[in-house]
Amino acid sequence: MAELLKPRDIERLTHAATMVRDQAYAPHSHFYVGAALLMDDDVIIVGCNVENASYSMCLCAERVAVASAIAAGYRNWRAIAVASVGGVTPCGACRQFLMEFSSDLPVIVTDVIDGTHRVLRLAQLLPDAFDGSRLPSHP
Repeated sequence: MAELLKPRDIERLTHAATMVRDQAYAPHSHFYVGAALLMDDDVIIVGCNVENASYSMCLCAERVAVASAIAAGYRNWRAIAVASVGGVTPCGACRQFLMEFSSDLPVIVTDVIDGTHRVLRLAQLLPDAFDGSRLPSHP
């Protein structure tokens, strides 16, 4: 939760997201994005966007970070930072993907040009979200 995030946590996350953004593969759009997840044990796991000429095959930085966290054995995290020019929020698909793990996730959106950031809640970005509670239970 955002109230549990210390200024140092926000600084570490925004720095990690900004640094990994440099590794993004975006030869078509030239829109580079980095993401950093803060684990419950204070480990930071990062991801960057990976484009493909077939845009529907692109991987967003947020989903790459989550997949890396899952592959490392994590299922819970405290926050995500996303770094880009203009400080854009996660796309709709990433919002839904993140919602699978926590509706109350703090999302730190960072503009790499001026260094400013905003802290939002995932539920603000995806109100009335679809989640597993809306699926029929198994017999």
